[in-house]
Amino acid sequence: MWTDNKRKAELSEHIRELNFNVDKVSKRSLINSPFPLLIAETNGNIIWKNAKFVQEFNNYDINKFISSLLKEIKLEIENNEKIKNNKLVTDFEIEKKKYRVVGEYLRSRNNAKANDKKQEKEYIATLYFLDETEKEKLAEEIEKSKVCIGVIKIDNYEETMQRIEDEDQAQILAKIEKNIYDWANEFKGVIVKSERDTFILVCEQRDLEKLEEEKFTLLDTIKGINMPEKVQATLSISITNEGDGNYQKLKYAKDGIDIALGRGGDQAVVRENGKYTFFGGRTEELEKITKVKARTVSQALEEVMLDSDKIFIMGHSNGDMDSMGASLGIYRIARALEKEAYIVNETNGMSLEKFMDVVKEEDSFKDIFASKDEAISMADSESLVVVVDTNRKNYVEAPELLNQTNRVVVIDHHRMSTEYIENPILSFQEVYASSASELVTELIVYSKNDIKLTNLEVEALYAGIIMDTKNFTFKTGVRTFEAAAYLRRCGVDIIKVKKWFQSDFETYTTVSEIVSKAEIVFDSIALAVNEKEDENANIIGAKAADTLLTISDISASFVIGIKDSKIFISGRSIGDINVQVILEKMGGGGHITQAGAQIEGKTIEEVKAELISNINDYFIESI
Repeated sequence: MWTDNKRKAELSEHIRELNFNVDKVSKRSLINSPFPLLIAETNGNIIWKNAKFVQEFNNYDINKFISSLLKEIKLEIENNEKIKNNKLVTDFEIEKKKYRVVGEYLRSRNNAKANDKKQEKEYIATLYFLDETEKEKLAEEIEKSKVCIGVIKIDNYEETMQRIEDEDQAQILAKIEKNIYDWANEFKGVIVKSERDTFILVCEQRDLEKLEEEKFTLLDTIKGINMPEKVQATLSISITNEGDGNYQKLKYAKDGIDIALGRGGDQAVVRENGKYTFFGGRTEELEKITKVKARTVSQALEEVMLDSDKIFIMGHSNGDMDSMGASLGIYRIARALEKEAYIVNETNGMSLEKFMDVVKEEDSFKDIFASKDEAISMADSESLVVVVDTNRKNYVEAPELLNQTNRVVVIDHHRMSTEYIENPILSFQEVYASSASELVTELIVYSKNDIKLTNLEVEALYAGIIMDTKNFTFKTGVRTFEAAAYLRRCGVDIIKVKKWFQSDFETYTTVSEIVSKAEIVFDSIALAVNEKEDENANIIGAKAADTLLTISDISASFVIGIKDSKIFISGRSIGDINVQVILEKMGGGGHITQAGAQIEGKTIEEVKAELISNINDYFIESI
């Protein structure tokens, strides 16, 4: 009897506090509330519920759901989550209906003695259930119907048309356009042709999600069009749902097209939530026949140099022969214009050691190199920074130098990454090229000035091409041989260049050990791990991956190494498998036949498992 009286007193006090300063009309409104109303203890005991509550949840086993809800509320109270001035706000879902639960609580007095520390605290809560099911459906519909804008571009339009007979051009273009319009019609998208090789797409978010799920089948449809021998039509697609308005969305879509083309085309780029997702991009890049761009960039580069007080040239960190050869070529262009120029270089890979030993012996090259700190202290807003052999802002020798000036030029042959250097005043991004040294050689050839390369500069450029083509076996086109022929005419000592690439006995032994421990996965992929810490892990891994690719029936190879707790992966392919797509998912990049990645915060075992999983996904997506 005493306990019952005690409970009644508690409830009376709670109701008094709940209705403090509330008149009779308001009390009547509380009881007849149009919203489900519940008064309960957090131990699951239901004290009172109004008629609307009974009506709303009549068809459900509500006690089970309420018990779970009250436990959650108790945890929130004790953890001070979502609590302000004893006010409660939480979400509640039953079957397919969603509710926002709002209310307030009071501490429940119990019969335990004050010093009984084992007694759990309980609370009495007054809860309103606001049905937000329709609101959620409306919000979802608004999200699904959000406008997305895209750009579709026919890759290498000029080169493709030049390879097709005049009488066939109109018919092939008609086929391409029909497939684009039919594809958009499937999801009621709007297509507008803006230029001869460019289309603007307008669709909804629901359509974009479907396109992503289907992995942009239009890419394969266009590649399936019958074309003359050695010619294949491909598209680049960029779609985004980001932007304050449609104009900004279109701008972002155009930026995405630049990325797609910078990665070789034949792919779709989707920008959502500040991130890029890529689909396709598995075919070899088409070499461009015309050299108009090389001539134009050469002249533009010289004009930009003439307007700059100092010129700083840098490649990627842990530079190799290609980045150094390209840097020396750009340096010579600057010096021919009588401009003050420096090559920013602090870190060298093992492949550069022998070359740098030779450079140090040359008096004319003693003052051309600057450390990162020296370059930063000398650079100002009028300086020009020329980045070669990388387009990733975090991979350059001195990332801080990019913040010293807005005058940045990028010359690179790698597929563009999502961490690319933004808004360069001049870009020569050609993924068909074998190397940065090939591109720089073309710039020298088309210079308006008579540039005289020193023997060491000629040999550095030639060595850069040799290194990235693996002695003219990978990514080698007509323009590669033309650049090499020009350098040969300038006087290349082939024997000297060959010696720069010779491995010492210790390195050769290490590579052999790595190769001997390789395992075969997915029938034709060699996977090897070098578990020893090695300061040249990336170079040795690359050499081992190249060696594995010389074994018959091996179509691709991956080698994992470790240096200073950082994991390095080198990937190589004969062309059947796109190693760049596989390693891109691990933060890496490169080309179809040659790619790499650097990973921190994971063990070799974790990286190996992730790599195998990505290879598996690659084959699944290829089906």
